[in-house]
Amino acid sequence: MQSAPMLTSLFRNRDYLRLFTAQVSGLFGTGLTTVALGLLAYDLAGGAAAAVLGTALTIKMLMYVTVAPVVAAYAHRLPRRGFLTGLHLVRAAVVLALPFIDQIWQIYVLIAILQTASAAYTPTYQAVIPDILPNEREYTRALSAAQLAATMETLLSPMLAAAALTVMSFHWLFVGTAIGFAVSAVLVLTTRIPNSTATGGDSFRERITAGVRIFVATPRLRGLLGLNLVVAAAGSVIMVDTVNYVRDTLGGTQSGVAMLLAANGFGTMLVALSLPRVLDRIGARPVMLTGAATLLTGLAATIALSLADAGDWRWVAALAVWATVGAGTAAILTPTGQVLRRSSRASDRPALFAAQFSLSHLAWLLTYPVTGLLTTTTGFTVTWVTLAALATAGTTVAARMWPREDPEVITHLHPVGSIDPERLGDAELRADGFYVHTHPYVIDADHLRWPVRTRRGLEVPTAA
Repeated sequence: MQSAPMLTSLFRNRDYLRLFTAQVSGLFGTGLTTVALGLLAYDLAGGAAAAVLGTALTIKMLMYVTVAPVVAAYAHRLPRRGFLTGLHLVRAAVVLALPFIDQIWQIYVLIAILQTASAAYTPTYQAVIPDILPNEREYTRALSAAQLAATMETLLSPMLAAAALTVMSFHWLFVGTAIGFAVSAVLVLTTRIPNSTATGGDSFRERITAGVRIFVATPRLRGLLGLNLVVAAAGSVIMVDTVNYVRDTLGGTQSGVAMLLAANGFGTMLVALSLPRVLDRIGARPVMLTGAATLLTGLAATIALSLADAGDWRWVAALAVWATVGAGTAAILTPTGQVLRRSSRASDRPALFAAQFSLSHLAWLLTYPVTGLLTTTTGFTVTWVTLAALATAGTTVAARMWPREDPEVITHLHPVGSIDPERLGDAELRADGFYVHTHPYVIDADHLRWPVRTRRGLEVPTAA
């Protein structure tokens, strides 16, 4: 109930409204491309479409993992309005070329260009938002709005594609995507975007690794790494195998592909809209681990589907299973921004979000090629059993790494001499040579490691 006033207040900033609208337009363009790309792969490769999609999506992840952190490190040096506008135009041109290709290798080349532009766009956009919304509360709301937009796109893009495919060829979806990127370019061009005033004093290596260091040192974030693998394992079934499963196993049409993807999006949105109150009541860890269990259930159901005899009932079952996977995905992804904010100071937040962007896509970089290769060579059953095993491993890591007791505010000890006393605020000096103080604990320059329990209490280890 509070989300509408929150967004209304946020959208009073016209520059942010234009940027957000450009982001939404680009998201929906990307969603339509996802549906159309799967159908294009099937049109060119038939039964080997999963291998083609797996390779194309692996290329996408390679660009995200390698290009995004480099751009994030140098984003402060770029003329950002011109750069963002140009990236939208590049994406529009590439997507407009996709309907005219007739060779599989051409898909790979164009996807590499398209996803390089997309990988460069995301960190640059994320770096712009704090400058347009300097107020911390508004910035936090903008992060939530971005997550809501991504969730809505997951539902609505396949539904729009399904409606469009009833009256036109999938090739026209690429045209719609290009229009979406062109609209985004115009919106960005008419937005006042200040160039960064950051000094860039930190080295390239420090800017690249800052967020990763926080991940490695924070127990709940190490658990999040396991959950990233669960999402990627289950999501690869949806992204890589839907086209072949619908066309070859269920005997469906291109509209059937879009409807199964829409079922996945429906499950995602249904859970995402119901989570805020649940998160306030029980916290992120139970919700996200429940999401992991839901995804394991969905993967087990896909295995059962792969072994089932033919029958029209499989359509209904598949819709339910795809929706279940969407629900589990939302239960993990929706609280992720909250977990990242809780685990970092405002100054470290961009680096931490960039790290999550790259590390989560690293999981997809593993599962996409595995899914494409195994589906083509061994079939659905072996593929989905393998993905279920990966998801089980990720769930186990998350449950073990993320402790049940995970307070935000921690009373802890600093050995005398390990930190400048002036930086300790209201800390008290104990007789045994330790300062004790209490505050929300995050990894930063004064707290390089997570506190460990000793006979004296929770003690912050000094750097090695």
